[in-house]
Amino acid sequence: MENVCGWIAQAGDAPVRDRLSGTQQADWLIIGAGITGLCAAHSLAELHPQARIVIVDRQRAAQGASARNSGFVVAHEHPTTDELCGHQGFAGYDIDTSISRAASQEVRQRIARHGIECDFREAGYFFAVSDPSKLTHVEAKLQTLHAVGASAQFLQGEPLKQKLGTGHYQAAIWCGNGNALLQPAKYVKGLLEALPPTVTLYENTDITGLERAGKGHIRAQGVEGSIVAKQVLVCLNAFIPRSGIADSGTFAMELSASLTRPLSDKEFQAIGSVEPWGVLSTRPLGATVRLTPDRRVMIRNTAEYRARDLSNADLHVRRKHHVLGLQRRFPFLSEQDIQFTWTGHLSASRSGQPFFAKVEEGVFAVAGCNGSGVARGTLWGRLLAELASGATSPLLASVMQRAQPGWLPPKPFLDIGAMLRMRVEAVRARTEI
Repeated sequence: MENVCGWIAQAGDAPVRDRLSGTQQADWLIIGAGITGLCAAHSLAELHPQARIVIVDRQRAAQGASARNSGFVVAHEHPTTDELCGHQGFAGYDIDTSISRAASQEVRQRIARHGIECDFREAGYFFAVSDPSKLTHVEAKLQTLHAVGASAQFLQGEPLKQKLGTGHYQAAIWCGNGNALLQPAKYVKGLLEALPPTVTLYENTDITGLERAGKGHIRAQGVEGSIVAKQVLVCLNAFIPRSGIADSGTFAMELSASLTRPLSDKEFQAIGSVEPWGVLSTRPLGATVRLTPDRRVMIRNTAEYRARDLSNADLHVRRKHHVLGLQRRFPFLSEQDIQFTWTGHLSASRSGQPFFAKVEEGVFAVAGCNGSGVARGTLWGRLLAELASGATSPLLASVMQRAQPGWLPPKPFLDIGAMLRMRVEAVRARTEI
């Protein structure tokens, strides 16, 4: 079976850009043409309208992890027990939410500014479970979400079924006022197509390392050429080690997802002709599910610590897992109803916080989206450009303060520990897959 992202297939290809060749000069170099890198380019062009800005991507621009996620625009996370009002972690949760709300608003501003058509829906989404015991402290969570500016409502039983069109979920907190949904490949493609003329993009260009050049400049060495730049922004997320930054405190996880054909009129009516929705599990490895505006069902119910990329045979096994998840929710769907299955990568950290830093003179980097890449990636692009330009703001200061990804043990201890932790979480989430 082929690894084809349904979001990218629907968004369509942008024109192919040239590979890097020869030696190029730039004022600014951005490594990575996903959401963060493209937003950084837009912000740099606004801050430095006369500068030459270059972006390079190892593959096609706007077709990596940024286009392959589930399309949740996160303003309000599901609070943990320690983050509830009156608990020690609430102060940090409040700060993180203020950052996420700013990030969510940044997405709206980009969409409006560039006229991006990406199926953006302002209707919030659900933290939902099949096993009600996995949604605890409901009243305290509602109080906490309201305290940080969210709209939140508890639903269970028949009222929840009427919202989702499936009886699989028994309890949920709907959360809005900032939380939203979009088609991720259309969003990142829109950012790509709106790049200003002062930005040059090279695709299929692998940067193999950074080194010091004369006069304080930095040389980014590629396979067929190099770029000498005054400042470099590394926006690679899960693949940050490829730039030579090995101690970011982040690690890669590989996820897989499937997208069905559109539901027929009869099938759609049978589930109640419900409005499009998104569901996040309250367990780390529980399923992420969406009913899209064109009546497709997307499911992501596998996630694993990435020791190696999944082969096509591996992906076929994951697809079988997707089928089981689909049939728990919509028994009339089978494997033949799946139209696309694909993989994507997520950059995670032990603390849930990002790596966001000036690495050395002239080099700035960010990684560790922790599952909130659409919104935070959009904001990080702007803030990383501002940090590199010497700008300051209370929001940037908050991000820098919270950017403590935590210590990771060296390999092979990291590999062993991460895989064991994933197995434990998979067992805990088994009713939610």
